[in-house]
Amino acid sequence: MRVPAPAPARRRRLTPSERPALLVRGTVRSGRQIRHNGDVIVLGDVNPGGQVVAAGDVVVMGTLRGMVHAGATGEHTAVVAAFRLAPTQLRIANYLARPPEEPGGHPEYPELALVRDGVVVVRPLGPSVLPDLGPAPLRSNRR
Repeated sequence: MRVPAPAPARRRRLTPSERPALLVRGTVRSGRQIRHNGDVIVLGDVNPGGQVVAAGDVVVMGTLRGMVHAGATGEHTAVVAAFRLAPTQLRIANYLARPPEEPGGHPEYPELALVRDGVVVVRPLGPSVLPDLGPAPLRSNRR
C-alpha cells in the first residue's frame, strides 16, 4: 500500500513586526552581497558594486550608492530609506527605479523610496511621510 506524500506546507507571509532584522555594522563594499529573509539595517554606506537584498525593508544609515532590492519576495509595501539615496539600482518587489540621468545635487536630508500606484517614488524622510506608511505596532513592557 502506498501512502501519498503530504502536501508541502504553505508559508504564510510575515507581517512587518514579525520579520527578523539583520544589523550590518560597517560599509557594504563592492562585490559584497547581503541577503536576508527580513529587514536589513546597514550602519554605514553601500558602495557601488555592493548589494543588499531583503524580503522586507532596507534602511541605510549612510549613503546608498550600490544596488538594493527591498521586498524581494514580492512584498510591495517594503521601503528603502537612506541618509543619502543615490543607488545604481533600486527595486521594491517587482518595481524597478534608476537614478535620474541628469547630474544634480543630492538633498541634505534622508529620503524614503516606496511604491505608490505602481511606481517607485522618493520622498524626503520626515514626520510628514511616516503616517503614509501605516500603523506600526509598538511594544513596551511599561504599564
